[in-house]
Amino acid sequence: MSQTIASLMNREVTQVGPDDTLQAVEAKLVDKGLSWVPVVDASGVVMGVISSADLLRAHADGKTAPKVSAWQLCTYKPVTVHPDATLAEVARLMTEGNIHHVVVAEGPNLKGVVSSLDFVRTFVV
Repeated sequence: MSQTIASLMNREVTQVGPDDTLQAVEAKLVDKGLSWVPVVDASGVVMGVISSADLLRAHADGKTAPKVSAWQLCTYKPVTVHPDATLAEVARLMTEGNIHHVVVAEGPNLKGVVSSLDFVRTFVV
């Protein structure tokens, strides 16, 4: 696991804006077949991430889709790693933090995303 996370990350990143509604976020996740998405501001900086668990929690709390924005739902300050981080380092961060999603960035620039499923896919031949 000395490979870098850049070898595993998804470079084509679907993202949402902070003012996108809950309904728009859900539609994008369904359309793209995703379980999470980064929330990115107008300057391209990742503010947070929204996962399917966040959406379930919002619905359980009675929040309605047209009135809730992505910035109200997202988990702020997601775990972010540099593209040169090793797979072992990222796996350790994910297991220690009990998280399934990591943002890959160089400074403020989003380079890609990685999920726990991406790690599992490395074992499928």
